[in-house]
Amino acid sequence: MAVGVTRQTITSLEVGKYTASLVLAYKIAKYFGLTIEEVFDFSDLEEL
Repeated sequence: MAVGVTRQTITSLEVGKYTASLVLAYKIAKYFGLTIEEVFDFSDLEEL
């Protein structure tokens, strides 16, 4: 895979069974030419 993880890891991310590390989130976003915020949904996180 282009971001250095297995297809199973990507599937786990998509269904919410796994949370990406910051490095992986960056690699995925960069692969698609997007920001991390555009790729990942943070709406369920509590406000800090």
